[in-house]
Amino acid sequence: MPKMKSVKGAVKRFKVKKNGSIKRGTAFRSHILTKQDATTRRKQNTPKVVAKVDEKAIKKMIVG
Repeated sequence: MPKMKSVKGAVKRFKVKKNGSIKRGTAFRSHILTKQDATTRRKQNTPKVVAKVDEKAIKKMIVG
């Protein structure tokens, strides 16, 4: 039986924390941030965690 390959796009986008939850990035952070108000930009700097319902699928993609 061949080995399962991990989804490389998922590996680059997600990191598993020590407690098992998964960190993710935030959308709309790459460029043209001048149109966003300061509170939106500040909220996008805070660490985000993947929802519980999606964790199982993402862990499967990362591990392979």
